[in-house]
Amino acid sequence: MTRSQEIVVLGSVLATEETVEELLAEALVHVRRSRAEPGCLQHGVHRDVEDPLRLVFVERWADRAAIDRHFAVPESATFVAAVGRLSAEPPTMAVYEADRFI
Repeated sequence: MTRSQEIVVLGSVLATEETVEELLAEALVHVRRSRAEPGCLQHGVHRDVEDPLRLVFVERWADRAAIDRHFAVPESATFVAAVGRLSAEPPTMAVYEADRFI
């Protein structure tokens, strides 16, 4: 069995009633663009069923180099700025290294 390293990113942002639709639109643009980047295995945004103002991001990247390239893309910085402007509280993000069995 071959093992390879993946990067998993979990993020969360809380919008307000006034900003949730704009934040969701920004998130969809970011997610769709990110999916086309080299090394992106999965990138999605989801609404929390218990709190529809909370958006949750789930990402999988082939390796550390892929996520580093993603964070360096100017559009990623633009998205982070939009999140900061539209969120009700500081967003959270956790980055994990994961072993994947093939």
